[in-house]
Amino acid sequence: MEYKSYMCVVCGWIYEEEDGLPDEGIAAGTRWEDIPDTFVCPECGAGKADFEMIEI
Repeated sequence: MEYKSYMCVVCGWIYEEEDGLPDEGIAAGTRWEDIPDTFVCPECGAGKADFEMIEI
């Protein structure tokens, strides 16, 4: 299954499912839908709703 990327529309920070976010306790390979709704962008603090899937 292909991994996807999600970009914060506020600041442009990108979450890569393949890489996860180990510093925040999110393991590599964690799907976006499996991330808690309380997630905030580590760069600007925007909420999960402010992210959009992008094609790279």
